[in-house]
Amino acid sequence: MAEADTALGYEQARDELIEVVRKLEAGGTSLEDSLALWERGEELAKVCRHWLEGARARLDSALAARDAAGEEE
Repeated sequence: MAEADTALGYEQARDELIEVVRKLEAGGTSLEDSLALWERGEELAKVCRHWLEGARARLDSALAARDAAGEEE
C-alpha cells in the first residue's frame, strides 16, 4: 500500500473505489486508462480491507475483554 493510501479513511477509499468501478463499468476508456483504473481499484480495495481488518480486531478484542470481565464476576 502506498503511503498516501494509508492516510485515506475507510469512507474516502470506499467512495473512490465506487467511482473507479463506475468508470470501468461505463466503458469508453482506453486500454491503458482501464488498466490504470483497475490498479487503482486494487489499491483502494486493500485500503478498505486494512480498515475492516483493524475494525474486526478491535471488536474481537473488546468482546474478549467483556467475556473475561464476565468470568471474573
